Amino acid sequence: NEVRTLTYPAADGTPIPAFLVLPRGVPARRLPLVVMVHGGPASHDKPGFDWQSQAIASLGYAVLQPQYRGSDGFGRAHLEAGYGQWGRKMQTDLSDGVRYLVGQGTVDPKRVCIVGGSYGGYAALAGAALDTGVYRCAVSYAGISDMKRFDSWVANKNGFASQRYFRRFLGAESTKDPTLLQVSPAAHIDKVTIPVLLIHGKDDTVVPLEQSRIMADALKAAGKPVEFVTLDSTDHWLTGGETRLAMLQATMAFVEKNNPPD
Repeated sequence: NEVRTLTYPAADGTPIPAFLVLPRGVPARRLPLVVMVHGGPASHDKPGFDWQSQAIASLGYAVLQPQYRGSDGFGRAHLEAGYGQWGRKMQTDLSDGVRYLVGQGTVDPKRVCIVGGSYGGYAALAGAALDTGVYRCAVSYAGISDMKRFDSWVANKNGFASQRYFRRFLGAESTKDPTLLQVSPAAHIDKVTIPVLLIHGKDDTVVPLEQSRIMADALKAAGKPVEFVTLDSTDHWLTGGETRLAMLQATMAFVEKNNPPD
């Protein structure tokens, strides 16, 4: 499947680099879209073969991989533009990419889903609960749903340096900072109107399984459509081939069901 590089403007004019994977043998007009969000957030996607985006594109979807503000690899200013924007402009950078592709005639605005792992998993949940009206479904692998619980967990497990890393992007001063509640998907279940798939490895030491369980329980209690898949003997990075396959199969089946490619 063809991989294109592009840059689109965010709503405030910030240029957002991105990769766009296009399904083979299909005209690039009004395609169904999957927005695939990388983790980190201070990380970035790379050109070349990406097993997740290529697999999804093989089903007939365009795949957009935005290098939202806060991503590294595009200069210090682009990284630091993400400080204080977790759940805010880091999130709308994604949906601004959808709007750009819609404006280009490349994708169908009514057939868009969001998928991601780790921070990208958070972004998928935020696409369901915070930046609503854009996506038809959301898939979160090892995503964060309750920022207050996660902030405390990070401090207890990894210490102040890790906590400071997250708080810098969150723009939060303490565990009592109202920002943590404002950007927590689990605190905004009432706004969720789309199906959500949660996938989490039982041996994850970076984002605890509890984060997906909190979201699953809250969605179920509110009568919202949710599926929750736990993977045995699976770490944060999907190290084993079998677990990668299980995650991919669950994701693709869910996306095909809730956002059919044709």
